[in-house]
Amino acid sequence: MTALVKIRLGIGMKAFLAGCFVAAALALPAQAQMLITAEEAALPAAPGGMALRGVTRGPKVHLVSPAASGAVVKSPVDLQLKFESFGGSSIDPALVKVTYIKSPAVDLTPRLKDAIKPTGIAMPTAQLPPGDHPIRVEIKDSEGRAGAANFTLKVGN
Repeated sequence: MTALVKIRLGIGMKAFLAGCFVAAALALPAQAQMLITAEEAALPAAPGGMALRGVTRGPKVHLVSPAASGAVVKSPVDLQLKFESFGGSSIDPALVKVTYIKSPAVDLTPRLKDAIKPTGIAMPTAQLPPGDHPIRVEIKDSEGRAGAANFTLKVGN
């Protein structure tokens, strides 16, 4: 025989319980998001490396974190990129493309979809295997001008 028990909670108790659930959720560690797999890291280097075209008046991409000093970091990485546009234009997130420079090239854009904003990319828990990871970021502004940057993430054990 099953018995139903009704419990009446006052507004204060409901608020208290809701607060407990929120606090518990915030206390959980952030889930690392896979940016590059070990299989992709094992692909051969792209022929020709990471060539950039000449000087342009288009938007710019700046690597904020990890520091661009070439230091070796541990995974997960706090990946932060800043976009800079000029003349009142803005960056269109739908036109941002992030590529892992390997042979064949790996499009990382779908993995970063939720992290791409008009002001840059923020993925605080990017999971990468140990090694050097050459990446190219291409952007376009609202005036159709293109900009790009290449950088290498160096990840240690």
